[in-house]
Amino acid sequence: MSNTIIDTNFNFPNQKSVYKGKVREVYNINDDVLIMVATDRLSAFDVVMPKGIPYKGQILNQIATKMMKATEDLVPNWLLATPDPNVAVGHLCEPFKVEMVIRGYMSGHAAREYKAGKRLLCGVEMPEGMKENDKFPEPIITPATKAEKGDHDEDISREDILKRGIVSEEDYIILEDYTRKLFERGSEIAASRGLILVDTKYEFGKTRDGKIVLIDEIHTPDSSRYFYAEGYEERQERGEAQKQLSKEFVRQWLISNNFQGLEGQVVPEMSDEYIESVSERYIELYENITGETFEKADVSNIQSRIETNVLNYLK
Repeated sequence: MSNTIIDTNFNFPNQKSVYKGKVREVYNINDDVLIMVATDRLSAFDVVMPKGIPYKGQILNQIATKMMKATEDLVPNWLLATPDPNVAVGHLCEPFKVEMVIRGYMSGHAAREYKAGKRLLCGVEMPEGMKENDKFPEPIITPATKAEKGDHDEDISREDILKRGIVSEEDYIILEDYTRKLFERGSEIAASRGLILVDTKYEFGKTRDGKIVLIDEIHTPDSSRYFYAEGYEERQERGEAQKQLSKEFVRQWLISNNFQGLEGQVVPEMSDEYIESVSERYIELYENITGETFEKADVSNIQSRIETNVLNYLK
């Protein structure tokens, strides 16, 4: 099994605090910049799996970096530098406590809700007569509240966000505008690679001077769902499952092993062979999404590699 990075405990110069999310660990340097380390942890159904996936952190970090650069003309983002394959450095921001989820197609969570007979998702109407993976007439924004580690993100409507004062109306209008612009650009990039961007989520924050910027990740397989464009229509007509490029294959494997993150359920054992296959799928995702060959970083000692690269950057 390749060396993976599951947990970090760095102590960088002028470090104020560290926040550990489901997959990323964020170091606050002097209340000025954040150092975000993408680990190889795998999270599904808001549960972190016991074993890491080789190269996953590098893949997520490098896709997010490329996509931030490909959208910075539309929407400002937090990114300053990527001193290591697993590390992004950016401006310290105050994150909004909502995730902006946008769906072009009725898949995943939306399809599960639809099957259960619901036609309203986060206050947004879903048309009658749709089949799973059909395209919505227009992309819909279905926000979720940001959960603490271990809790589940929850669907929330625009009305509730404003009513509860989670985001001001003035800011929320900007978040919606940025979400639509990013999704449109992401869809164009995907189409140029023979893919369909099905749905995704964006996170935003405010810099100290009050500017709203895109933070965290963008258009990665952890935050987005992709279909292969070729054969999409035929598969829909035949009522077949779509060929996906996303973390959904892990979710489906977990569901088939009786795990959906519900109380009392136990995470199934992941064999080394299965973990290797997940790593290979992530590399396939990277190459399809970016159109570039994935170059594996040296993983003989990931911790010291990251530490050296970050310290050199901070100098």
